[in-house]
Amino acid sequence: MTQDERWLAKYNEVKTFIETNHRNPSKHDAEERGQYLNWLKATRKKMNAGELKYERVEMFEKLLALCEEYKHVNQFK
Repeated sequence: MTQDERWLAKYNEVKTFIETNHRNPSKHDAEERGQYLNWLKATRKKMNAGELKYERVEMFEKLLALCEEYKHVNQFK
């Protein structure tokens, strides 16, 4: 499996998780943090540093828009 195939597989996993659960991965759940949240954070960091491949940037921006759609809103504002 190539690096591009692994990245695309993880992208699809995270996207499916968000669409299925209608929420972002939790930092309090060890499984979600290890599988999904850390990947999101690392990829966002690469994108902001300009290290993410051009083909992946557009896809990742769509995923971030989906994350923003399901962003947790603090009820105690």
